[in-house]
Amino acid sequence: MRRDLNCTSAFLLSSAGAINGTVNWKTKQANSFIISRIKAVEKNGEVSNDPITFNTNLMGYPDRPGWLRYIQRTPYSDGVLYGSPTIENVGKPTIIEITAYNRRTFETARHNLIINIMSAEDFPLPYQAEFFIKNMNVEEMLASEVLGDFLGAVKNVWQPERLNAINITSALDRGGRVPLPINDMKEGVYVMVGADVPFSSCLREVENPQNQLRCSQEMEPVITCDKKFRTQFHIDWCKISLVDHTKQVSTYQEVIRGEGILPDGGEYKPPSDTLKSRDYYSDFLITLAVPSAIALVLFLILAYIMCCRREGVLQLVHHSAIQKSTKELRDMSKNREIAWPLSTLPVFHPVTGEIVPPLHTDSYDNTSMPLMQTQQNLPHQTQIPQQQTAGKWYP
Repeated sequence: MRRDLNCTSAFLLSSAGAINGTVNWKTKQANSFIISRIKAVEKNGEVSNDPITFNTNLMGYPDRPGWLRYIQRTPYSDGVLYGSPTIENVGKPTIIEITAYNRRTFETARHNLIINIMSAEDFPLPYQAEFFIKNMNVEEMLASEVLGDFLGAVKNVWQPERLNAINITSALDRGGRVPLPINDMKEGVYVMVGADVPFSSCLREVENPQNQLRCSQEMEPVITCDKKFRTQFHIDWCKISLVDHTKQVSTYQEVIRGEGILPDGGEYKPPSDTLKSRDYYSDFLITLAVPSAIALVLFLILAYIMCCRREGVLQLVHHSAIQKSTKELRDMSKNREIAWPLSTLPVFHPVTGEIVPPLHTDSYDNTSMPLMQTQQNLPHQTQIPQQQTAGKWYP
């Protein structure tokens, strides 16, 4: 069996200027390049503990190519470039600018990495399986010894003639969530491997109905060969993907013209510049005159209903009569006399029997006049002789 993986050693960043390094990567296999932080801070044989961060981009562009990824966990860890080049990039040198930033001294250094992309050996790998490893991060899986151990475990289960790690992807790039910082939880990594022989019976156990039911119920399926991985790799068998390219049918379908498909009209010919001018005066009249005429007719009909019909005139006359009667009643209420209290009406003189005139006049303020007057205030009042206690009577 042959196992192909490409992990390039680190390089030294120098502050003396742009220093170029060259690596060779192949298509259809996982490639990685480690950027060493220790070598970046090493000066005169001494290594400092300064925090270093790296920035990578394609020369002349703000970001990297779509197939190339980069990760650095902390400023005190190494950076890793990894990816699987596509066929379109074969023969085209890819220059990656790597810039190092010293977060303590604010020094910067730049290094140009030239990636020569070569086509992989012309051997088919029609059978591809993608595993999801839950207890690994992508930079841990890219280490040559770890990836070699995993491919060795797959080889014991699959027994292929040729085995290759095609692609390695972090679970975060597939929409996964960042794990909680407890119990040393990992984000997970997807590893796709390809082989030249059909899948083994152990790998196909995940496709039986019992295991599919257990996966739908969020339970772990029963896989007989899981123990060969369990010692180092925790595989989520419900997320395994088996692809057989020998059975894939071409999705291209010939277009059959029918309903919904327009016939080919040939080359488009724009209109000439000698177009006749169009008169929009009639359109203008129709747009404004017709609505105005309709509005005028409606206004005349409403005026006739409100003012010219007999029922409307009678209602107006009736309303005017009511207003006139209301005004007359209000005038009469202003001129009527106010009834005086009985104590203020004319009374008879107790001795002579003559009628005593009222105690008020029109000029009096009747609101402040008392209801009862004392005898001293009464006009034409005669003194009544008082009885003597004893003795003689006096005239």
